[in-house]
Amino acid sequence: MNIENVKKNSLKAWLLAARPKTLTGAAVPVMIGGALAWADAWGYEGDAFSWTAALLCLLFAFVMQIDANFINDFFDYVKGTDDVETRLGPERACAQGWVSIDAMKYAIATTTCLACIIGLPLIYFGGFEMILVGIACVLFCFLYTTHLSYMGMGDLLVLAFFGLVPVCITYYVQLHTFTFEVIVASLACGIVIDGLLIVNNFRDRDTDRAAGKQTLVVHIGAEATLWLYLFIGVIACLMGVVFWFNGHQLAFVLPFIYLVFHVFTWLQMKKIMTGRELNRCLGATARNIFIYGLTVTLGILLS
Repeated sequence: MNIENVKKNSLKAWLLAARPKTLTGAAVPVMIGGALAWADAWGYEGDAFSWTAALLCLLFAFVMQIDANFINDFFDYVKGTDDVETRLGPERACAQGWVSIDAMKYAIATTTCLACIIGLPLIYFGGFEMILVGIACVLFCFLYTTHLSYMGMGDLLVLAFFGLVPVCITYYVQLHTFTFEVIVASLACGIVIDGLLIVNNFRDRDTDRAAGKQTLVVHIGAEATLWLYLFIGVIACLMGVVFWFNGHQLAFVLPFIYLVFHVFTWLQMKKIMTGRELNRCLGATARNIFIYGLTVTLGILLS
Protein backbone atom coordinates (compact mmCIF):
# COMPACT_ATOMS: atom_id res chain seq x y z
CA MET A 1 0.00 0.00 0.00
CA ASN A 2 1.26 3.49 -0.91
CA ILE A 3 1.93 5.33 2.36
CA GLU A 4 2.55 8.76 0.85
CA ASN A 5 0.03 11.55 1.49
CA VAL A 6 -1.94 9.64 4.12
CA LYS A 7 -4.70 11.87 5.50
CA LYS A 8 -5.12 11.83 9.27
CA ASN A 9 -7.78 9.37 10.49
CA SER A 10 -8.64 8.41 6.91
CA LEU A 11 -9.61 4.90 5.80
CA LYS A 12 -6.08 4.40 4.43
CA ALA A 13 -4.64 5.50 7.79
CA TRP A 14 -6.74 2.93 9.66
CA LEU A 15 -5.87 0.17 7.22
CA LEU A 16 -2.19 0.89 7.76
CA ALA A 17 -2.71 0.94 11.55
CA ALA A 18 -4.54 -2.40 11.43
CA ARG A 19 -1.52 -4.02 9.68
CA PRO A 20 -3.49 -6.54 7.60
CA LYS A 21 -0.35 -8.59 6.82
CA THR A 22 -0.25 -9.71 10.46
CA LEU A 23 -3.65 -11.36 10.13
CA THR A 24 -1.98 -14.51 8.75
CA GLY A 25 -0.72 -15.13 12.29
CA ALA A 26 -4.31 -14.93 13.56
CA ALA A 27 -5.80 -17.12 10.83
CA VAL A 28 -3.32 -20.02 10.81
CA PRO A 29 -4.00 -21.37 14.35
CA VAL A 30 -7.76 -21.32 13.74
CA MET A 31 -7.28 -23.05 10.39
CA ILE A 32 -5.27 -25.87 11.99
CA GLY A 33 -7.53 -26.27 15.02
CA GLY A 34 -10.62 -26.19 12.83
CA ALA A 35 -9.21 -28.75 10.40
CA LEU A 36 -8.34 -31.15 13.22
CA ALA A 37 -11.82 -30.75 14.73
CA TRP A 38 -13.49 -31.31 11.35
CA ALA A 39 -11.46 -34.46 10.74
CA ASP A 40 -12.12 -35.87 14.22
CA ALA A 41 -15.82 -34.94 14.14
CA TRP A 42 -16.41 -37.85 11.77
CA GLY A 43 -15.98 -40.17 14.73
CA TYR A 44 -18.93 -38.60 16.54
CA GLU A 45 -22.62 -39.24 16.01
CA GLY A 46 -24.65 -36.42 14.53
CA ASP A 47 -23.42 -33.09 13.20
CA ALA A 48 -20.55 -32.53 15.64
CA PHE A 49 -18.79 -29.79 13.66
CA SER A 50 -20.25 -26.27 13.73
CA TRP A 51 -19.24 -23.87 10.98
CA THR A 52 -20.74 -21.04 13.04
CA ALA A 53 -18.36 -21.75 15.93
CA ALA A 54 -15.43 -21.99 13.52
CA LEU A 55 -16.32 -18.63 11.94
CA LEU A 56 -16.68 -16.99 15.37
CA CYS A 57 -13.22 -18.26 16.36
CA LEU A 58 -11.75 -16.82 13.16
CA LEU A 59 -13.46 -13.45 13.55
CA PHE A 60 -12.43 -13.24 17.22
CA ALA A 61 -8.82 -13.98 16.26
CA PHE A 62 -8.87 -11.32 13.52
CA VAL A 63 -10.34 -8.60 15.74
CA MET A 64 -8.01 -9.43 18.65
CA GLN A 65 -5.02 -9.20 16.29
CA ILE A 66 -6.14 -5.77 15.07
CA ASP A 67 -6.76 -4.76 18.68
CA ALA A 68 -3.23 -5.88 19.61
CA ASN A 69 -1.82 -3.87 16.70
CA PHE A 70 -3.68 -0.74 17.83
CA ILE A 71 -2.53 -1.23 21.43
CA ASN A 72 1.06 -1.76 20.31
CA ASP A 73 0.92 1.31 18.08
CA PHE A 74 -0.51 3.52 20.82
CA PHE A 75 1.60 2.48 23.81
CA ASP A 76 4.89 2.33 21.90
CA TYR A 77 4.26 5.91 20.78
CA VAL A 78 3.26 7.11 24.26
CA LYS A 79 6.31 5.42 25.84
CA GLY A 80 8.60 6.90 23.18
CA THR A 81 9.62 3.54 21.75
CA ASP A 82 8.50 4.54 18.25
CA ASP A 83 10.96 7.22 17.16
CA VAL A 84 10.36 8.22 13.54
CA GLU A 85 14.05 8.93 13.06
CA THR A 86 15.47 5.71 14.53
CA ARG A 87 12.65 3.21 13.88
CA LEU A 88 13.69 0.40 11.51
CA GLY A 89 10.35 -1.40 11.24
CA PRO A 90 7.29 -0.51 9.17
CA GLU A 91 5.87 2.92 9.94
CA ARG A 92 3.36 3.19 12.78
CA ALA A 93 0.18 5.22 12.57
CA CYS A 94 0.48 7.28 15.75
CA ALA A 95 4.18 8.04 15.31
CA GLN A 96 3.63 9.12 11.70
CA GLY A 97 0.61 11.26 12.63
CA TRP A 98 -1.75 9.24 10.44
CA VAL A 99 -4.04 8.57 13.40
CA SER A 100 -4.59 10.96 16.30
CA ILE A 101 -3.99 9.80 19.86
CA ASP A 102 -7.62 10.33 20.88
CA ALA A 103 -8.89 8.45 17.82
CA MET A 104 -6.59 5.52 18.62
CA LYS A 105 -7.90 5.38 22.19
CA TYR A 106 -11.46 5.09 20.86
CA ALA A 107 -10.34 2.49 18.31
CA ILE A 108 -8.75 0.35 21.03
CA ALA A 109 -11.91 0.53 23.13
CA THR A 110 -14.04 -0.32 20.08
CA THR A 111 -12.00 -3.32 18.92
CA THR A 112 -11.72 -4.67 22.47
CA CYS A 113 -15.50 -4.48 22.93
CA LEU A 114 -16.11 -5.90 19.45
CA ALA A 115 -13.86 -8.89 20.18
CA CYS A 116 -15.81 -9.55 23.39
CA ILE A 117 -19.13 -9.33 21.53
CA ILE A 118 -17.90 -11.76 18.86
CA GLY A 119 -16.53 -14.14 21.47
CA LEU A 120 -19.63 -14.11 23.68
CA PRO A 121 -21.65 -16.63 21.58
CA LEU A 122 -18.77 -19.11 21.95
CA ILE A 123 -20.11 -19.71 25.47
CA TYR A 124 -22.96 -21.61 23.81
CA PHE A 125 -20.49 -23.89 22.02
CA GLY A 126 -17.68 -24.20 24.57
CA GLY A 127 -19.26 -23.42 27.93
CA PHE A 128 -18.69 -20.65 30.46
CA GLU A 129 -14.96 -21.39 30.52
CA MET A 130 -14.84 -19.36 27.32
CA ILE A 131 -15.27 -16.26 29.49
CA LEU A 132 -11.95 -16.97 31.21
CA VAL A 133 -10.28 -17.55 27.84
CA GLY A 134 -11.62 -14.23 26.55
CA ILE A 135 -10.48 -12.34 29.65
CA ALA A 136 -6.99 -13.86 29.36
CA CYS A 137 -6.77 -12.86 25.68
CA VAL A 138 -7.76 -9.25 26.38
CA LEU A 139 -5.61 -8.96 29.51
CA PHE A 140 -2.42 -10.28 27.94
CA CYS A 141 -3.08 -8.24 24.79
CA PHE A 142 -2.49 -5.14 26.94
CA LEU A 143 0.19 -6.61 29.21
CA TYR A 144 2.36 -7.71 26.28
CA THR A 145 3.00 -4.22 24.93
CA THR A 146 2.98 -2.37 28.25
CA HIS A 147 5.14 -4.71 30.35
CA LEU A 148 5.87 -8.28 29.28
CA SER A 149 7.62 -7.56 25.97
CA TYR A 150 10.18 -5.52 27.94
CA MET A 151 10.82 -8.52 30.20
CA GLY A 152 11.74 -10.99 27.45
CA MET A 153 8.44 -12.88 27.70
CA GLY A 154 7.20 -12.10 24.20
CA ASP A 155 8.17 -15.49 22.75
CA LEU A 156 6.33 -17.38 25.51
CA LEU A 157 3.21 -15.30 24.93
CA VAL A 158 3.35 -16.01 21.20
CA LEU A 159 3.62 -19.73 21.96
CA ALA A 160 0.58 -19.46 24.23
CA PHE A 161 -1.70 -17.05 22.37
CA PHE A 162 -0.79 -17.92 18.79
CA GLY A 163 -0.40 -21.62 19.44
CA LEU A 164 -1.88 -23.35 22.48
CA VAL A 165 -4.90 -21.12 23.06
CA PRO A 166 -6.28 -20.59 19.53
CA VAL A 167 -5.61 -24.10 18.20
CA CYS A 168 -6.86 -25.90 21.30
CA ILE A 169 -9.87 -23.65 21.89
CA THR A 170 -10.94 -23.82 18.22
CA TYR A 171 -10.88 -27.60 18.61
CA TYR A 172 -12.50 -27.54 22.07
CA VAL A 173 -15.59 -25.54 21.08
CA GLN A 174 -16.34 -28.25 18.54
CA LEU A 175 -15.68 -31.49 20.45
CA HIS A 176 -15.31 -30.36 24.11
CA THR A 177 -12.02 -32.16 24.59
CA PHE A 178 -8.34 -32.06 23.63
CA THR A 179 -6.11 -34.73 22.14
CA PHE A 180 -2.35 -35.21 22.24
CA GLU A 181 -2.28 -34.48 18.50
CA VAL A 182 -4.03 -31.14 19.02
CA ILE A 183 -1.66 -30.07 21.79
CA VAL A 184 1.46 -30.94 19.77
CA ALA A 185 -0.01 -29.24 16.68
CA SER A 186 -0.72 -26.11 18.72
CA LEU A 187 2.85 -25.96 20.03
CA ALA A 188 4.27 -26.42 16.52
CA CYS A 189 1.99 -23.65 15.25
CA GLY A 190 3.10 -21.28 18.01
CA ILE A 191 6.76 -22.05 17.29
CA VAL A 192 6.31 -21.24 13.58
CA ILE A 193 4.48 -17.97 14.29
CA ASP A 194 7.16 -16.94 16.79
CA GLY A 195 9.37 -16.53 13.72
CA LEU A 196 7.71 -13.15 13.15
CA LEU A 197 8.68 -11.93 16.60
CA ILE A 198 12.21 -13.29 16.22
CA VAL A 199 12.77 -11.39 12.96
CA ASN A 200 11.22 -8.25 14.41
CA ASN A 201 13.41 -8.36 17.52
CA PHE A 202 16.48 -9.37 15.50
CA ARG A 203 16.07 -6.23 13.40
CA ASP A 204 15.54 -4.02 16.48
CA ARG A 205 18.16 -5.62 18.75
CA ASP A 206 20.38 -2.53 19.01
CA THR A 207 17.58 -0.03 19.65
CA ASP A 208 15.87 -2.46 22.06
CA ARG A 209 19.12 -2.90 24.01
CA ALA A 210 19.51 0.89 24.23
CA ALA A 211 15.91 1.26 25.39
CA GLY A 212 16.30 -1.44 28.04
CA LYS A 213 13.92 -3.81 26.27
CA GLN A 214 15.20 -7.25 27.27
CA THR A 215 14.02 -9.37 24.36
CA LEU A 216 15.26 -12.92 23.82
CA VAL A 217 17.45 -11.64 20.98
CA VAL A 218 19.10 -9.10 23.30
CA HIS A 219 19.81 -11.90 25.79
CA ILE A 220 21.26 -14.52 23.43
CA GLY A 221 22.82 -12.32 20.71
CA ALA A 222 22.54 -12.10 16.94
CA GLU A 223 24.40 -15.29 15.97
CA ALA A 224 22.40 -17.53 18.32
CA THR A 225 19.18 -15.88 17.15
CA LEU A 226 19.93 -16.76 13.53
CA TRP A 227 20.30 -20.42 14.47
CA LEU A 228 17.16 -20.21 16.60
CA TYR A 229 15.20 -18.91 13.61
CA LEU A 230 16.36 -21.85 11.49
CA PHE A 231 15.72 -24.31 14.32
CA ILE A 232 12.06 -23.32 14.88
CA GLY A 233 11.18 -24.22 11.31
CA VAL A 234 12.94 -27.58 11.48
CA ILE A 235 11.52 -28.55 14.89
CA ALA A 236 7.98 -27.53 13.90
CA CYS A 237 8.10 -29.79 10.86
CA LEU A 238 9.55 -32.67 12.89
CA MET A 239 6.82 -32.24 15.51
CA GLY A 240 4.40 -32.91 12.66
CA VAL A 241 5.26 -36.60 12.97
CA VAL A 242 2.30 -36.69 15.38
CA PHE A 243 0.06 -36.24 12.32
CA TRP A 244 1.60 -39.30 10.67
CA PHE A 245 0.78 -41.55 13.61
CA ASN A 246 -2.80 -40.22 13.74
CA GLY A 247 -3.63 -41.00 10.13
CA HIS A 248 -2.88 -37.54 8.70
CA GLN A 249 0.26 -38.44 6.78
CA LEU A 250 -0.04 -35.56 4.31
CA ALA A 251 -0.11 -33.09 7.21
CA PHE A 252 3.39 -34.31 8.08
CA VAL A 253 4.75 -34.36 4.51
CA LEU A 254 3.32 -31.16 2.96
CA PRO A 255 4.76 -28.67 5.53
CA PHE A 256 8.26 -29.49 4.28
CA ILE A 257 7.29 -27.15 1.41
CA TYR A 258 7.15 -24.43 4.09
CA LEU A 259 10.56 -25.50 5.38
CA VAL A 260 12.16 -24.81 1.99
CA PHE A 261 10.86 -21.23 2.04
CA HIS A 262 11.86 -20.91 5.70
CA VAL A 263 15.48 -21.87 4.93
CA PHE A 264 15.64 -19.33 2.08
CA THR A 265 14.38 -16.61 4.43
CA TRP A 266 17.01 -17.65 7.01
CA LEU A 267 19.74 -17.32 4.38
CA GLN A 268 18.38 -13.89 3.51
CA MET A 269 18.54 -12.87 7.19
CA LYS A 270 22.17 -14.04 7.41
CA LYS A 271 23.06 -11.98 4.37
CA ILE A 272 21.31 -8.76 5.47
CA MET A 273 22.00 -8.93 9.25
CA THR A 274 21.08 -5.30 10.08
CA GLY A 275 18.88 -2.40 9.04
CA ARG A 276 15.53 -1.78 7.40
CA GLU A 277 16.19 -4.37 4.70
CA LEU A 278 15.28 -7.00 7.30
CA ASN A 279 11.66 -5.92 6.81
CA ARG A 280 11.81 -8.05 3.65
CA CYS A 281 12.47 -11.05 5.90
CA LEU A 282 9.53 -10.01 8.06
CA GLY A 283 7.22 -10.08 5.04
CA ALA A 284 8.72 -13.37 3.87
CA THR A 285 8.19 -14.89 7.32
CA ALA A 286 4.52 -13.87 7.29
CA ARG A 287 4.19 -15.57 3.90
CA ASN A 288 5.96 -18.67 5.20
CA ILE A 289 3.61 -18.88 8.19
CA PHE A 290 0.62 -18.89 5.87
CA ILE A 291 2.25 -21.59 3.73
CA TYR A 292 2.75 -23.66 6.88
CA GLY A 293 -0.84 -23.21 7.97
CA LEU A 294 -2.18 -23.96 4.50
CA THR A 295 -0.08 -27.11 4.03
CA VAL A 296 -0.97 -28.49 7.48
CA THR A 297 -4.67 -27.71 7.00
CA LEU A 298 -4.80 -29.26 3.53
CA GLY A 299 -2.80 -32.24 4.75
CA ILE A 300 -5.35 -32.89 7.51
CA LEU A 301 -8.37 -32.42 5.27
CA LEU A 302 -6.99 -34.57 2.44
CA SER A 303 -5.66 -37.43 4.57
